[in-house]
Amino acid sequence: MIRTFAVAVLLFGALAFVVSGVSWAAKSHAAEAVEHTEEAISHGKQGHADVLVKHAETALMHAEAAQKEKANMHMEEGIKHLKGAVAEGKKGDAAGGVKHAEEALMHIKEAK
Repeated sequence: MIRTFAVAVLLFGALAFVVSGVSWAAKSHAAEAVEHTEEAISHGKQGHADVLVKHAETALMHAEAAQKEKANMHMEEGIKHLKGAVAEGKKGDAAGGVKHAEEALMHIKEAK
């Protein structure tokens, strides 16, 4: 009985791991780009240029992957502005980074 219960718990755990992995993998690059761009904006508005850069770089990675999957002029423009956000953030200009990130977000959402 205990052995059967232990096997059932292990199987349930393995199933939960697989299902959670499948739902994670299903998230599109465009959705990830939106999420990280929003985080970049949020942190940039708080004056955290370094955190803005980290999220903008991650958003850029996902936006470029989305562009490779399916080319789109809005995604291309979003990528341009994410690069601008990274550049401004690296200079310590959080406000300038936010301006580019907000432009990027608008375009990336249009590309979805």
